[in-house]
Amino acid sequence: MLAPAPSALTRHFRPCHYIKRGTDHTMAPSCTLGKSKATATAMSLSAMLRPLLPLLVFLAACTAPSSAADCDPDDRAALLRVKAQLGDPARLSSWQPSTNCCAWGPAVFCDGAGRVTGLALFVLGEVSAPVPPALGELAALEILQVESVPGLSGPVPASFGSLTRLRDLDVNGTSISGPVPGALLAGATNLRTLVIANSKLAGPIPASLAALPNLRYVDLSGNLLTGAIPPGLLHGSFRFLILSNNQLTGEIPADYGDGDVDTVDLSRNRLTGDPSPFLFGITKPAAKIDLSWNELAFDMTEVVFPHHLRFLDLSHNRITGSVAKSLRDVRLEHLDVSYNDLCGEIPTGRFMAAHGADSYAHNRCLCGTPLPPCNNTSI
Repeated sequence: MLAPAPSALTRHFRPCHYIKRGTDHTMAPSCTLGKSKATATAMSLSAMLRPLLPLLVFLAACTAPSSAADCDPDDRAALLRVKAQLGDPARLSSWQPSTNCCAWGPAVFCDGAGRVTGLALFVLGEVSAPVPPALGELAALEILQVESVPGLSGPVPASFGSLTRLRDLDVNGTSISGPVPGALLAGATNLRTLVIANSKLAGPIPASLAALPNLRYVDLSGNLLTGAIPPGLLHGSFRFLILSNNQLTGEIPADYGDGDVDTVDLSRNRLTGDPSPFLFGITKPAAKIDLSWNELAFDMTEVVFPHHLRFLDLSHNRITGSVAKSLRDVRLEHLDVSYNDLCGEIPTGRFMAAHGADSYAHNRCLCGTPLPPCNNTSI
């Protein structure tokens, strides 16, 4: 059973995914060819992959664990408590006390010593319960994915503070509420992926998350988060920041233009200011930048966009000037600068022919292909 990720792109793209192999029920990694291949597909993998086959994506070194023995008795007992706290859903009917929990579906993964290191709970439509506190009893847990469990509610329980080995926390499509669990994750210093998306989290993004030294993939999209974006949340290479569909305010911190940032999606918030001096630049590695539906204001005329960029959405802002000529040299698969205050003739040549009229609609006075031709009164 294959579980492509985040999205993650995925709601995004992550370097490794895991498959369940053979009868020993351990995890075997399947790694991509690296970033060059990732950027070619980076724009919408999350949206495409997440609905297909949810499972765990591990932003870690791809090393295969040894064959699993019978599962640890304490882990078996903890999983049975998880099942009971979820209301004994039918999809977990294979979870029986007398069986090897490393063989339980839909996805329980063990290491060679029989410790549960990975757990996926997905498409549990009949569940109506708080987040099970017993999840925090899985002391060896490294990967936890919860997908499409809309009846899962309440805050992240305090027991999650015991999950100090956690590397990948991936939650999507729930009714989990309360604050982002920054304090509870403080001990998870190996955490690389934090996804709690399309849920009901509220309040500010805790600045304490910046202290997690390996965190490189943050997706808190589709919640009710407010306040400013803290600086310094991402570390290492191949970074993703996805905070779309919230109620965030203030300016974008400049450090998100530094380092190996692949994706910045801050769309549908209430952000202000001018991010162009630090987010854009010919040598920036970004493949996707989505700042649409905000209140950003800057002159686009002289902006130089990254050559690696494949997705650019600046629509529904307060951007002025003319369409940047630097876009002629960027092979964008998606461009949208509609609903701004742009004016003047749209540049032509090279890669500009790929973009239709919808990319430029509802601006102040843009003209020229693919819009109607310019005249003396339209420029």
